[in-house]
Amino acid sequence: MAVLARQLQRLLWTACKKKEREKEGREEEEEEEAGRRAPEGPRSLLTAPRRAQRPHGGAEASGGLRFGASAAQGWRARMEDAHCTWLSLPGLPPGWALFAVLDGHGGARAARFGARHLPGHVLQELGPEPSEPEGVREALRRAFLSADERLRSLWPRVETGGCTAVVLLVSPRFLYLAHCGDSRAVLSRAGAVAFSTEDHRPLRPRERERIHAAGGTIRRRRVEGSLAVSRALGDFAYKEAPGRPPELQLVSAEPEVAALARQAEDEFMLLASDGVWDTVSGAALAGLVASRLRLGLAPELLCAQLLDTCLCKGSLDNMTCILVCFPGAPRPSEEKIRRELALDAALCRRIAELCASAQKPPSLNTVFRTLASEDIPDLPPGGGLDCKATVIAEVYSQICQVSEECREKGQDGDGKSTPTHLGSALDMEA
Repeated sequence: MAVLARQLQRLLWTACKKKEREKEGREEEEEEEAGRRAPEGPRSLLTAPRRAQRPHGGAEASGGLRFGASAAQGWRARMEDAHCTWLSLPGLPPGWALFAVLDGHGGARAARFGARHLPGHVLQELGPEPSEPEGVREALRRAFLSADERLRSLWPRVETGGCTAVVLLVSPRFLYLAHCGDSRAVLSRAGAVAFSTEDHRPLRPRERERIHAAGGTIRRRRVEGSLAVSRALGDFAYKEAPGRPPELQLVSAEPEVAALARQAEDEFMLLASDGVWDTVSGAALAGLVASRLRLGLAPELLCAQLLDTCLCKGSLDNMTCILVCFPGAPRPSEEKIRRELALDAALCRRIAELCASAQKPPSLNTVFRTLASEDIPDLPPGGGLDCKATVIAEVYSQICQVSEECREKGQDGDGKSTPTHLGSALDMEA
C-alpha cells in the first residue's frame, strides 16, 4: 500500500503543478484587467496531497433512499469542509431527510458550526407540520439567517472567515435545495441533468446590485477585491452596512431556495464543495456517477472514487461530496460490469507491454501519459483515464515488484545478471 500511495502521489503532483500553473495564469490575467496586482499571500498547499478518506453511507428502507458521503483534504494545508447527513428528522413523519455540504474559507469554524447547528435551525423553523412547498422554502430561508445570527453571537470580533453551504431537504413529495455561495448540487432525472444550482458570484446582476447598494465594490471579480462569493455564513466584516437587514448586506446569508416536485424518474442528487466542481462539470459528474452505479458500486465508495478522480484531474482544494440515490437510480448491469472488467484487463496488458518493451522501466507518469495519448475504448464517461488512476498505479506497482524479483533471481553466482523477461513473470490475462 505504501508503494501504491507513492506512485499515486507522483501522478497527483504532476496534475497539481499543471493546475497551479493554469490557475496562476488566470489570476494574472484577471489582475491585469483590473489594472493592479494582488499581494501574494502565504502558500497554502502541502508538498503532497492528503488522500485519506472515511466514506460512509446509509439507507432508509421505507422510502428507498440511499446515500454515501466522503471528504478529502487534498493539497490544502487545512481541512475546512464539513458535512452532515440525516436520514430521518426528529418530529417529522418518515420520508423526511436532510443532507448538507459546507465549505469554509478563512478557517473551518463556520463550516463546522453549520454542520452541527444548521439542521437544528431548519427543524425549528419547519415545525411539526410543514406547509409544502412555500412554507418549507420560507423555513429554509429563515433557518439560514437565524443560524448566521447565532454564529455572529459566538464569533470573536477579531476572527475572520465564513463558509458556503448547500442543503438538500427531502420530503415524500418535494426535493428542496437551499444554497449560498459556490457549493453546488445537481439532480439527475431520466439520464440527464434536470436541475443545477447557480453559484453566488459578485458579478451576477442581482448580487452586484445588492453589493453596490450596500456601499461595496467589486474588484478582480471579488467583493471588495477579496471574497470570491457574495453569499455565505459568517464573513461578518462584510455585514456591517448600517440600516440594512441581513439579506441586503454586501455578503448575505440568505439562501436561494428551489422546490422540485419529486418524480419517478429522479435518479440521484449530488452535493459537493467547489473543489469537486473545479475540475469536472455537472453534466460530466452526473454521467460518471450513473456509470459507476451501473457497476453496483455502493454510494459511499462511489463518492470516494469520485474524489480520487477529481484529485487526479488537478483539484487543489478540499473536497466533499454527498450522493443521495432515489428509487429510480441506475441499477447494476451485467453488460456494464463485463465491459469494466474487460477495460481493467486491457489496461493491465498494455501497462505490462509498455514496461516490457523498454530497456529501463518507464516512470508511472510516462506510462500514464502514454495511455492518455491512446484511444482506449469504454473509459468511464466524465472521468476518463483519471478515474482508473488507482488501477493503473496498482498494476504498475505490481509490475515493478515482479521486475525487481526477477532481477534478483537473475543474478548468477558471480553476481552477473542473466536475462529475464518481464512479460513471462507477470500474467496479465483477465
